[in-house]
Amino acid sequence: MSFEGFQLSQIDLKPLGGEVMLRVRHGGSGPPLLLLHGYPQTHMMWAKVATDLAADFTVVAPDLRGYGKSSKPPTSPDHDHDHETSSKRAMARDAVALMAHFGFDRFDLAGHDRGGRVAYRLALDHPDAVRRVSILDIIPTGEVWARADRRFALGYWHWSFLAQPHPWPETLIGGDPEAFFFRSQFRNILTGFEAYEDYRKAVHNPAVVHAMCEDYRAGATYDRLLDEDDMKAGRKIACPVQVLWGAKGAVGAWYDVLEVWSAWANDLRGEAIDSGHFIPEEKPAETIAALRRFFAEGR
Repeated sequence: MSFEGFQLSQIDLKPLGGEVMLRVRHGGSGPPLLLLHGYPQTHMMWAKVATDLAADFTVVAPDLRGYGKSSKPPTSPDHDHDHETSSKRAMARDAVALMAHFGFDRFDLAGHDRGGRVAYRLALDHPDAVRRVSILDIIPTGEVWARADRRFALGYWHWSFLAQPHPWPETLIGGDPEAFFFRSQFRNILTGFEAYEDYRKAVHNPAVVHAMCEDYRAGATYDRLLDEDDMKAGRKIACPVQVLWGAKGAVGAWYDVLEVWSAWANDLRGEAIDSGHFIPEEKPAETIAALRRFFAEGR
């Protein structure tokens, strides 16, 4: 496993006005770079790329709130609440507070999957904090729901399933979480990755499973509505944006990725990577090269 020379910490964000405690690895030197992971993973998804990036950057890689060994945000017993505490806006607040903890008020940012959703929300909500943002293998949440069709319902069925009211998804997943997250949904792809053991341990924690369901409930409600408001207002990300997608994955097959993102960013570039959805783990060298090239611009 990589992260050579990195420190592992549990960082309490409450002294900085935050709400949670995050498990974080950080290392390297140079300009700050925040890496945000996706579902159903942890910060360990960056293990194959973090050490190389740390040669050029001060790299910070947390578990998102609710995921891995980060603390779980409070949730209401009423399943009709707005799920703000599990929203990408809340996770973006965590990220800004975390980087302030390390002394950075402006930084580069890369996010994969759910982390990509946090990344673009952070860039929209905190434009002064983000110098450049790289978003891996997604289109915006509001765009996903607006374009949902039969293909989406069958291929990304977990979006609707996990968003169902508590406790139904949690109860069904609890019978065999490994079967749900790894063998069924991702057809054993994740089981072959170095970080799999960290992912496996996490999904056996019912609090993590609940937090992931809350993440998707927020996606179907609070996050979607924020995106719809932004789309109607024509709001765009102020900083340069890079979009990467897997040439063998659903996002590249279903959408004209750059065309979708062009409505969200004026300064946009991107490319397909010869991989499936889990780009940094499937193609680490290509990921490192693309990120390094993008974040080197303008320096």
